[in-house]
Amino acid sequence: MPRTAAGPPWTRGGLDIRAVTSDISVMTETTGKKKLPAVVERFILHWGDMGDEWGVNRSVSQIHGLLYLAEAPMTAEDIAETLGMARSNVSNSIKELLAWNLIRRVPILGDRRDHFEAETDIWEVAARIAARRKEREIDPAIDALRACVSDAADDPTISPVASKRLKEMLAFTELVDRWYMQMLGVPRPRLVALIKLGEKIVSFLPAGKSR
Repeated sequence: MPRTAAGPPWTRGGLDIRAVTSDISVMTETTGKKKLPAVVERFILHWGDMGDEWGVNRSVSQIHGLLYLAEAPMTAEDIAETLGMARSNVSNSIKELLAWNLIRRVPILGDRRDHFEAETDIWEVAARIAARRKEREIDPAIDALRACVSDAADDPTISPVASKRLKEMLAFTELVDRWYMQMLGVPRPRLVALIKLGEKIVSFLPAGKSR
């Protein structure tokens, strides 16, 4: 259902995130940046740093962090003004976040502008990030390794050591891929219980030689 337009996101729910200053760090671009609560800014900056470590554009991660904590959908203009980013940078980052399926457009009654909100179910967020990374990293790696192993089998110049190591890497990568696909089929309550069991599961596994 379309939502009714209201005041800016930083004043909804009784929270005025413009009223608090922060000396933690700076956003990707600082011109005209609105003032955020220290905790909100710290999270956005850290989320941006994490994305950068994972090979994701820092601006993309910061925008996702902002929308994740926002109490209401925000327009691209809201985002640009809050984070002090160029409008073109925000537009490109929104496109990437939509491609990752981490945010969605939300219709607002009485406002023709596009509004965006983030998926806030953290399990769903983790699953979507994992799926995207698998698509971009694991799947191409498996294809490349399979081709290498196949070519190595017909190439007399490849040493047995190199061939063995390629096979081991392929076997490991395929194992991780199979585990991931199996976990997708596990209902969330069982998956949570499985994770919480932790070391208890190890006690039921047969003992092997340590390496």
